[in-house]
Amino acid sequence: MFAQLVTSFIAAMAFGVIFNIPRESLVKCGLVGMLGWMIYFAMVEMSFDSVPATLAAAFVVSILSQWFAKRYRTPMIIFSVAGIIPLVPGGMAYDAMRNLVETDYNQALQLATKAFMISGSIAIGLVFSEVFNQILKKIPRVRRG
Repeated sequence: MFAQLVTSFIAAMAFGVIFNIPRESLVKCGLVGMLGWMIYFAMVEMSFDSVPATLAAAFVVSILSQWFAKRYRTPMIIFSVAGIIPLVPGGMAYDAMRNLVETDYNQALQLATKAFMISGSIAIGLVFSEVFNQILKKIPRVRRG
């Protein structure tokens, strides 16, 4: 588990470097990516399928991104893009293409479908988080006198 967390932290931070994120935000991007991966990894270890696990992790990444953006007055996209990177099913898409080239169409279709569903769950998690944030903004705050 520790190796998974360190690797996801480094991956998110490295993509932050590639995307020219300000230096003071790199560690925060790494934390967002690491926490998202931690949610995903924990859910998969608890026998959840990877699609709902990715949905939950993307939701958490987006919530954390919104919080960091508000707290440090930076654009949310800085944290969400770098934080989502560990969840992207790049290896699975690669395996799907490799199986397609090797004419194992059955396996290629299964892997491509799974990669597509995981990609969709990332998008849905980001959208649900934004909807959740908008609902919270509309709830009237109780003022203490």
